[in-house]
Amino acid sequence: MGRRKPIQLAWGVRKEGRTLWTRNAVKGVSVRDERRKKDSRIEWRQWDPNKSKIAACLLKTKLDAEVIIPKVGSTCLYLGASSGTTVSHIHDHVCGSGNHHNGQIVSVEISPRMMRDLCKLSEFRPGLIPVLGDARKSSIISPYLRSKVDWIHQDISVADQTKSFLKISEIFLKDGGIGLLSLKAASERWVEGGDDSRFELAKELIESNSRLTLIDNVDISYYEGQHRVFIVKK
Repeated sequence: MGRRKPIQLAWGVRKEGRTLWTRNAVKGVSVRDERRKKDSRIEWRQWDPNKSKIAACLLKTKLDAEVIIPKVGSTCLYLGASSGTTVSHIHDHVCGSGNHHNGQIVSVEISPRMMRDLCKLSEFRPGLIPVLGDARKSSIISPYLRSKVDWIHQDISVADQTKSFLKISEIFLKDGGIGLLSLKAASERWVEGGDDSRFELAKELIESNSRLTLIDNVDISYYEGQHRVFIVKK
């Protein structure tokens, strides 16, 4: 059998069989030793769902990928950026080489050690703005944004992640914008009934917010144990 024909999910994202790839904005460079390959003049980097909750979500959701992935040139807010593995793939698509799409990804991380890696990444990726600080505090975030954002992803392992996500979305997400909450059950407050009850409580909190509509609740435990991704639209 021949190689499967790639499916273009968005401008800078495609799927081949069960693997995802992003159009590399920094040719010849891998971020975390991921595979690269060329297709004519375009270089693609493999996007590993075992290392990226958004990649895992894309493979598990039934939604169209373009609902989940921010549009080219978007203003994005990434809370809990870590060393920047997933951020780099979002940058490939949103900003492109030399940020010719004029995108912006404000990436907040509280760990100084992770921030060093994120800062190094940003040196070669214009449009990626690393911010050291607590992703729950709007005063840390607001000075770096050019406008309300089109897209938010929150991935912070602290108690009351859902409440924090709702608060930040109320403040910074524009009408029509998309928010993704990557939720780890173990970091939420204990409730009787275990993980399922914690996820159900998060769902109820989101659905009780009059400004946000829950459009999917994706179980990504196949790739990342005890995790779900809640996708909302404002």
